[in-house]
Amino acid sequence: MQPVSTDLQILPLAEWLHIVDGPLIIAGPCSAESEEQLLKTAEQIADIPAVKIFRSGIWKPRTRPGDFEGAGEEGLKWLQKVKAKYGLKTTVEVAEPSHVELALKYDVDILWIGARTVVNPFSVQAIADAIKEKDIPVMVKNPINPDLKLWLGAIERINSVGINKIIAVHRGFHYFEKSPFRNAPMWEIPIELKRLAPRLPIVVDPSHISGRRDLLQTISQRALDLEMDGLMIESHFDPQHAITDAAQQISPDELKKLLTGLIIRKKTGDIEFQHKLEELRTEVDKIDGELLQILARRMEIIDEIGDYKKENKITILQMKRWAGIINDRLSQGTHLGLDSDFLTRLLNLIHDESIHRQTEIFNKINRKK
Repeated sequence: MQPVSTDLQILPLAEWLHIVDGPLIIAGPCSAESEEQLLKTAEQIADIPAVKIFRSGIWKPRTRPGDFEGAGEEGLKWLQKVKAKYGLKTTVEVAEPSHVELALKYDVDILWIGARTVVNPFSVQAIADAIKEKDIPVMVKNPINPDLKLWLGAIERINSVGINKIIAVHRGFHYFEKSPFRNAPMWEIPIELKRLAPRLPIVVDPSHISGRRDLLQTISQRALDLEMDGLMIESHFDPQHAITDAAQQISPDELKKLLTGLIIRKKTGDIEFQHKLEELRTEVDKIDGELLQILARRMEIIDEIGDYKKENKITILQMKRWAGIINDRLSQGTHLGLDSDFLTRLLNLIHDESIHRQTEIFNKINRKK
């Protein structure tokens, strides 16, 4: 992953949402289907003290025309009633300036920009221009594809127009390989975002990561264990009959059980714990240094091999040798307790760099000629 620099001006979550204890919890149906559905769901969710924000899709970006694309402005009227009757803050997805205008007209508290919109910087900029100089918090979901720069760029566009109440929402990434998830979590990406922008709160959307109810608890717990700042979970009073994304929604009662079952771990431990943790981290730092030295030495030998191949007019890639390396290293590594998929990815990375270095050696010779 390439490093990215950022200089975001973010207001801490506690200063504008007043979350004192525990993670931020956002819940509500995937989409607003009817006034009755929205009010029934909100009534039950309002009985869960942990939930501070009620979410609902008003405009639904559908892949194909003819599917339910949301209730539109009428749904905002229902959401306004939810806010007045149950005291929950509200949030909706906006995909264009006209959505922003209507959401503000009906007193929506927080806007969010969806994954399909984040992939298009023109769309994000149009929304940023529409909220310029307005005191409205914005949540920015990650793009569909695993592109940290694109995600960060959308956040920067919103921040650049004076919005400093921003939350990043991790909803997983489209993944072509077989996976138990609807959208692969790829936790390394939100972790890197947190490293680059430590003041930026990150909320995890287990509903869109999982695509199914049975994985919600596991993903939610993992998010909290990784020190993410909250959860956005889709909840419907009758999830089996939801018009959109029925498989990933749970009832408010199930939501209450899920939240009750979560273990909220301390972010920092006592002195003895910190000393032991520091001791282990120091050992990891030492090992990492040794790994880097070994890797550098390996690449020096690869360069020597490249020179030798060039002098003896031997091709760079030799598949029989590479296949043998893969089998041998996988056998050794798995015997040592390392995961085979991890080893395969690591070996392929090292091999790609080796091919690149040898290609550079051959190209230098060719240019001299």
